[in-house]
Amino acid sequence: MTATIVSEGVRSAHVALLDTLSFDDAQDFEDANHGFIGRLDPCIIRAADGRVVWDNESYRAFLEGEAPASVNPSLWRQSILNTIDGLFEVVPGIYQVRGFDLSNITFVEGDTGVLVIDPLISVETAAAALALYRLHRGDRPVVAVVYTHSHVDHFAGVKGITTQADVDAGWCPIIAPDGFLEHAVSENIYAGTAMTRRAAYMYGPVLARGPEGQVGARLGKTTSIGTISLIAPKDVIVATGEERVVDGIRMEFQLTPGTEAPAEMNLLFPDHRALCMAENATHVLHNVLTIRGALVRDARTWSRYITEAIELFGDRADVEFASHHWPTWGRERFIAYLELQRDLYGYLHDQTLRLLNHGLTGIEIAEQIELPPALERAWHARGYYGSVSHNVKAIYQRYLGWYDGNPAHLWQHVPVEAGRRYVAAIGGADAVPAHARAAFADGDFRWVAELVNHLVFAEPDNAAAKALQADALEQLGFGSENGTWRSAYLSGAFELRHGSVGTPVSTTSADFLGALTPEQIFDAIAIRVDGPRAWDERLSIGVELTDTNGAYRLDLRNGVLVHRRASVGGADVTVRTARAALPLLLAGRTDGAAIDGDPGVLVRLMGMLEAPDPDFTIVTP
Repeated sequence: MTATIVSEGVRSAHVALLDTLSFDDAQDFEDANHGFIGRLDPCIIRAADGRVVWDNESYRAFLEGEAPASVNPSLWRQSILNTIDGLFEVVPGIYQVRGFDLSNITFVEGDTGVLVIDPLISVETAAAALALYRLHRGDRPVVAVVYTHSHVDHFAGVKGITTQADVDAGWCPIIAPDGFLEHAVSENIYAGTAMTRRAAYMYGPVLARGPEGQVGARLGKTTSIGTISLIAPKDVIVATGEERVVDGIRMEFQLTPGTEAPAEMNLLFPDHRALCMAENATHVLHNVLTIRGALVRDARTWSRYITEAIELFGDRADVEFASHHWPTWGRERFIAYLELQRDLYGYLHDQTLRLLNHGLTGIEIAEQIELPPALERAWHARGYYGSVSHNVKAIYQRYLGWYDGNPAHLWQHVPVEAGRRYVAAIGGADAVPAHARAAFADGDFRWVAELVNHLVFAEPDNAAAKALQADALEQLGFGSENGTWRSAYLSGAFELRHGSVGTPVSTTSADFLGALTPEQIFDAIAIRVDGPRAWDERLSIGVELTDTNGAYRLDLRNGVLVHRRASVGGADVTVRTARAALPLLLAGRTDGAAIDGDPGVLVRLMGMLEAPDPDFTIVTP
């Protein structure tokens, strides 16, 4: 068993899939190339210091022809589609740059300038996309920006296309859905360290790009690694049916909170007869709960908002496009596409609820549920990003939580203690590999991974166990149609062989910290308090914002840091500082602040805080 061998079981499953799906259907390839205008050649984007932040050529170098044995052929097909890059015309006046980041950036031409939808992840990739657009369509100024939702790949490149000064001056309004700013910053701050560490498994950035490594991120190729930015929106959409006219461009909005993002919206361009579905309908089965971690999304609401979009806009559009993948042209075609997307989330929701009410657990439902033939055959409903398996478990979790009702699962041992007991019960550390190798030979890699995981956690220095576990995870990755599963399996194998790689990319930036409200900053401090160490601490801190007249009181009692709006009188110490300097408190700094009272109180509080660990272990104890 080595890193270069693909088991016969994986090979056979791939051959069977080739006979199951319509690989001769070329419609997606026609759509992905439709309206092509030009590309950046080579498609490599660098930061000012010369560092490569985007390299689509590394995928183009190997993604062609038939799938190798080490990649699921359906995933290979999707990966080839996502490699198609350049500037494309959606309809006259609406253009997309695809293949410059995980997401798409869209340009809508107005009377004097251009409106930009979803300016990618990085300043550098957004700027390069704008440059490509201007090369072919003229040097139009950016007159407005729309953020369709609160995920980082849809706003963080904004300073590559406009400036804070232009937004503040009103020359470039930024439009976003209600709740955008709260969710955009909180997701990346509260649980951001853990999410980003887990995202390193989900996207596989440390894996070599190639047939035995990372082949793409399903929604696009991968995430860019340039400069993260944020400019707060000045115009917030608070109700479905609201309209805006910017530079002669008419827009009509539909709010869709709780779908793919907690703050999201679709929009119609009635004069162009073009419907933007944000990330609510893409050419994949999306995540109800992404494996990097997030709030569980509402599949029922998601399905219903797609129905509402069809009813609101279906008769007034001739093309549908989104912030990932390629458009669908023709009313009949895009309505059929949206209806299948709607039915996909609705079916998973309803059938999970039906079966959980028969007493099945999330794991059991995930093994039992099958999609209807129409959904199973639809390429855009395949589980490249989300999967039927983990989406069903997410729906179960949303309604019933982590506990499956079996008391045997109510108070289980932690992995290390369970591992030691399992290994002993099996007959000791020498007996486990023999059982595992027999299962490996039978192609039961799921059982190998579960069995050897106990040995790895019982004996983390057991090199043979880690090597065997890595081999099993690798085969699971080679066989997976789901791209995030592939990356997770292969990343786990990589770390078992080479050690933890930590978190290669951080989404925390000065712009994100600057966008936090005072309440969010105090929350971010509170979740760093080492509770047991702070049980007996009693202290109070007043915070007065000198430029906004805001006043807050922070009290530490029983290991809990409570904050509220209140006068600073009576506090043990008072910090008077400007609003913009408040995020410095997260780093334990009071630069430029005036301190009244006992400064030792601040030292005591900072001594109770723990910094997050971006390098925590995952596949070992």
